[in-house]
Amino acid sequence: MNCDVARQLAPETVVEAGARSLLTRQPADAAEELALERAAVACPVRAIRRDPEGVPAVLFPMRLDREVYLCGYNSARTFGANAYLVRRPEGNLLVDTPRWTSAVASSYEELGGIAHILLTHRDHTAHARRFAKHFGARVWIHQDDKDAAPYADRVLRGREPAEVLPGVIARPVPGHTRGSVVYVVDDRYCFTGDTLYWSRTAQDLEVFETVVWYSRPELVGSLLRLAEEARFSWVLPGHGDRCHRPAEELRDRLARLAARMEGRPPRPLDIGAVEW
Repeated sequence: MNCDVARQLAPETVVEAGARSLLTRQPADAAEELALERAAVACPVRAIRRDPEGVPAVLFPMRLDREVYLCGYNSARTFGANAYLVRRPEGNLLVDTPRWTSAVASSYEELGGIAHILLTHRDHTAHARRFAKHFGARVWIHQDDKDAAPYADRVLRGREPAEVLPGVIARPVPGHTRGSVVYVVDDRYCFTGDTLYWSRTAQDLEVFETVVWYSRPELVGSLLRLAEEARFSWVLPGHGDRCHRPAEELRDRLARLAARMEGRPPRPLDIGAVEW
């Protein structure tokens, strides 16, 4: 399915070739070995085979910055989407979900459990019910995508941003789906779901234009509002690369991305044509 997870985690040894991920060589040092072990654990179809002897005990969650972690254990049911754990004194957040296993749940218990599950849109709801039941967590989703998570007990409505928790702002961004939402935490981290990502190909912010299921014009408007109203220095997507840049730079890149979209024709819907 041309999943990008292994290429994100082990770019020195895994590359894209013919709409597939290809392991080009064995790891050359300890750092590459660790990266490839993480890729093997995260791979949603478990395509990377390795000797379990000597595997580090804890590969995920992987700290990205301060109390923000990459979950790993990506699920084929979300097309290999990334999920994130955010540790907070008032209760930890899970942004979208990894695949469910009791071992994964136990690792989160050691970090204080999960109080809230923030779902970015309908494509990433798999496993949320299981995690919510296990931890007694609240589940957040937008009304326009709620049919994909009817068990959600915290429902966002309309197009206006809402403070769902102290320092956590939900910003509706219709486009990829009608109920897509990004979550901005502490004016620093923007969890973007399938709305926005950092493209290795373009070396810039991009959108998955060939998988805009709901409305391309709405997505352009959502990007412009995000550029005008939000502030963050991290882009943490469900798919595609993460990036950390000055907030002012990301704001300018967002505005330029919206302008580029307005200036180029729509592309046909084709999940196989994603440009990572």
